[in-house]
Amino acid sequence: MKQTNLSIFIPHKGCPNTCSFCNQRFISGSDRAPTPEEVRAILAGQVPLLENNGLQAEIAFFGGSFTAVDRDYRRELLLAASEYVSEFPDQYGGIRCSTRPDCIDEGIMEELKLFGVTAVELGAQSMNDGVLKANLRGHTAEDVRRASGLIKAYGIELGLQMMTGLYTDKPEYCLDTAKQFAELHCDTVRIYPTVILKGTMLDELREKGVYDSFSFEETVELCAMLLDFFDSVSIPVIRLGLHASEEVERQMTGGVYHPALGEVVESRRMLHKMLEKMQQQRVKKFIVYTDRKNMSLVSGHGGCNRQKLSELGITFKLKEKSGVHIEIEPVQ
Repeated sequence: MKQTNLSIFIPHKGCPNTCSFCNQRFISGSDRAPTPEEVRAILAGQVPLLENNGLQAEIAFFGGSFTAVDRDYRRELLLAASEYVSEFPDQYGGIRCSTRPDCIDEGIMEELKLFGVTAVELGAQSMNDGVLKANLRGHTAEDVRRASGLIKAYGIELGLQMMTGLYTDKPEYCLDTAKQFAELHCDTVRIYPTVILKGTMLDELREKGVYDSFSFEETVELCAMLLDFFDSVSIPVIRLGLHASEEVERQMTGGVYHPALGEVVESRRMLHKMLEKMQQQRVKKFIVYTDRKNMSLVSGHGGCNRQKLSELGITFKLKEKSGVHIEIEPVQ
């Protein structure tokens, strides 16, 4: 059975501070939190759709700092979700939530365990204390380590979220953050390149000329390295970049956003593999064999890999070969 998330957004409700990048209403598309009755209606409406499509979903409370919302409201939401997990176990396989590292303690973990929460994602963003302070995060890297240890101790899946290109950030800080995530034995990772939104501190800094996020090219290269690293330590990256959103596109003033960023980065990784093999040869013409599912990645998003190789004087013909990730054959 295929797995998915059914996301229910609790926008910015309960968050103890406003970070440099945050304008949660634009990210979630709403500034109104759902009632428990509305959550039940959403879950009920999705049951037949999940069943017909052979899907099992985790009920995911995203968008804000879930464990910081009003205790009674939070428990009502968890109760509603747990009812549907119990009644429809084939359609709902658990409950997932996202929160801040400094909004996790033993009392919260006892509550989450009681209601059957299966995964907690922490918005760590960076493991560099200077970056965290500069972006008004209000927590430290040690808070991330402490909260991660608690989540793992309670037998709950740990997800960690990072951002690239924040104010004062550097690519080497991002790579170090990835290494520290691995040391915390997280189960999943999400990577979000910074998008600068209107009305945020980052936008004010951009207007003053003292800040800009990493360039698109720099971000693609960095994210390719991050994916290579997480693959090497067998930690799945379950999201790269914000979901496609017309509202975000309208409100962004800088940073890196692309509706198919994951595909662009995977294409760049494929380019690296091709170049590594091609540069071992003395020729500039090749035949590249790959599975049907990888053919678009070889060519690159919008043909970008062909263009980059052409700039190096390299050309290739692409041929489908079942069961092959990538094979390079030089043409004499």
